[in-house]
Amino acid sequence: MKRNRRISAVAALALAALVTGTGAGFAATTTPSATPVATHAFDTAPATATVPTPSFHGTLPAPTGPYAAGEDIIHLTDASRLDPWVPSSGPRQLTVTMVYPAVPGTGTPAPYMTLAEAAGHIQRAKIPASSGITPQNLAGVTTQAFDGARPQRGKYPLVVLSPGFGDPRMVLTSLATELASHGYVVALVGPTHEDSGETLENGQTPPCAICDDPKLDMDRVTASRALDASFVIDQLTHGNTAWRLAHLIDKHEIGMAGHSIGGASAAATMIADPRVRAGVNMDGKFYPVPMPGQINRQFLMLGAAENRDDTTWGQAWAALGGYKKWLAVTGANHPSFTDVDLLEEQAGFPTPPLDPARGIVITREYVTAFFDQTLKKIHSPLLDGPSPNNPEVLFHP
Repeated sequence: MKRNRRISAVAALALAALVTGTGAGFAATTTPSATPVATHAFDTAPATATVPTPSFHGTLPAPTGPYAAGEDIIHLTDASRLDPWVPSSGPRQLTVTMVYPAVPGTGTPAPYMTLAEAAGHIQRAKIPASSGITPQNLAGVTTQAFDGARPQRGKYPLVVLSPGFGDPRMVLTSLATELASHGYVVALVGPTHEDSGETLENGQTPPCAICDDPKLDMDRVTASRALDASFVIDQLTHGNTAWRLAHLIDKHEIGMAGHSIGGASAAATMIADPRVRAGVNMDGKFYPVPMPGQINRQFLMLGAAENRDDTTWGQAWAALGGYKKWLAVTGANHPSFTDVDLLEEQAGFPTPPLDPARGIVITREYVTAFFDQTLKKIHSPLLDGPSPNNPEVLFHP
């Protein structure tokens, strides 16, 4: 079951015009497919002049912690290596969204993405005008994050977030703002040339260079993302030249989480970089499967209940040597751990059995609890076993 590749095969977020990376999107929401398909729910949308054009207004849930979520966009260039997918473009360039604990009532509302990024998603997903999805209203999704907000004083653990294959970094915004509100600095790393577009420092928004490659080696993708993550950590923990608020980061407490191939990349990064003390794989097939002894640190596997049948999850579980939890969420589909299902629902499209808002609540609660316990040393009873407040969450024995 190629859960990560299925993502690039179908529309991952038609409302956000995401074609790839998070899975079912506005197309199929059932069994993953290993074969790319171009079925988009919007393809069948009525386009007659007599039907009023809907207007999409997306809103992500507010974070629940005591802090607001501040946001900065930074651009980093790794001069030590060429871009792995488009070497002719020169050194590897990354766009990173920094989300941090902020003082409520400061800053200005942050857009979900740039107009160029939104236009790229819409173009790749072939979203017709009759859908009501425009670059303007897609970029204007309410994120609950605030540009230039005044930071809270103190030092906070750093969590690196990596999206699914084909997905831009924005699909993990709900999780990023939640973590920031609970006292984490979050680095959402954009996978340049691996999605429908990340706006770089030079103003260009290059399209995906590898999304349609049926022979793509996914181990190579996770290895590249591990290099990206370690480079970002380097830049954020050595002075404040890369980010003006780098002084907020406790460089001794670093975690990483990701969705789909991003979750596999969290494991790959932990194997390569001992600074990452805790990792989370949200519904991602492991590429490659960790070998015994490679990860003896804390790891959370959070996924749809169907992952109990994924051989790489069973193999990874057996190989993990440190504190570990495997949580299966009943009724979830692949995008349930991202913003995708909620935004789809707001756009009027079918959703999985698990209510999209519940998917976000579960993801936020358990990922935050895991990092609280592993990076802040705050015991979380939520991780001790089944909870009556979260009956959908099953604990692997």
